[in-house]
Amino acid sequence: MRTALAIARKELAVAFTTPWAYAVFTAMAALSSFFFVSLLEQFQQVQSLAREHGWSRLPPDSIVYRNLTDGVVVQLWGVVLIITLFVAPFLSMRLFAEEKRQKTFALLLTTPVRPVDIVLGKYLGGLGLIFVTLGLTLVFPVLLSVVGSGPSGSALEWPTVLLGYGAVLLWGATCMAVGLFISALTESQMLAAFLTFTVLLPWMLLRGVAQSTAEPLRSLLAYLSFDTQLQGMIQGVLEVQALVFFASVILFSLLLTHRAVEAQRYA
Repeated sequence: MRTALAIARKELAVAFTTPWAYAVFTAMAALSSFFFVSLLEQFQQVQSLAREHGWSRLPPDSIVYRNLTDGVVVQLWGVVLIITLFVAPFLSMRLFAEEKRQKTFALLLTTPVRPVDIVLGKYLGGLGLIFVTLGLTLVFPVLLSVVGSGPSGSALEWPTVLLGYGAVLLWGATCMAVGLFISALTESQMLAAFLTFTVLLPWMLLRGVAQSTAEPLRSLLAYLSFDTQLQGMIQGVLEVQALVFFASVILFSLLLTHRAVEAQRYA
C-alpha cells in the first residue's frame, strides 16, 4: 500500500504542475457557477409568484421551490453530475496513456512494483484529482447556508445536501475508474477521453432507453442505468443497492485495469 500511495502522490504532483488540471478546475467552477446563479434566479422568481398568487395556483412541479435545498441545491447536484460526465474523461485520460506515449510506462513495468500497486496508485491519484474538482462545488451550499440562515435556523437541510454531494463524489469515483481502465488500453489521451465519454454517456441514459422496451428487459436496463441509481441519493434517500452497484462497477473496472496492466507486463 505504501507503494500505491507513493504513485498516487506522484500523480497528484504531476497533475498540479500542469496547466491542464487548472483548466479543468476553471471549467468546473465557471459552469457550476453559471448554473447555480440561474437556479437561484429561477427559485426567486417562483417564490415571488407564490407570494403573489399562492402556491395552489402554481404548476404542481413548482413544489420543489418551497425551500432552497430542493429548489437549488438538489437541482445543482443534478447539473454537476452532467458536468462531471464531460470533465472526468479529461482527468482520467492521462493516467496511463501519457506514460505510454512518453515510453515511461515500460520502465515502470520493469521495476519491482506489483501491477496492483500501480493500478491502485494511479486510481488514488485520479480520485484525489476528481475530488478536488468536485470540491469546488461545495462552496455553493455553504454560501447559501451562510447568507440564508436566520433566527429560525439553517436555510438548508444539510443531511439531504451532504447525501447528494456524496452521490456526486461516488459518480466521480466511478467515472475515474472507468476512465482509468480505458486509459490503460491506449497511448492516445484524446482517444482515451473520447472512449470514456462514449462508454459513460449511454450507460447514464439507459433509463430512457428502457422506457421503449418490454419487461423484464425494461427493469434490468433501468436498474443498470447510472441515472436510476443516482437519483435517490441526489434527493436525500440513502439506498444500499446504489452503494453496492457503484462499488461493483468501480471494483470491476479496477480488476479489468489490473488485467490490462498485467497483460502488458508479460507481453
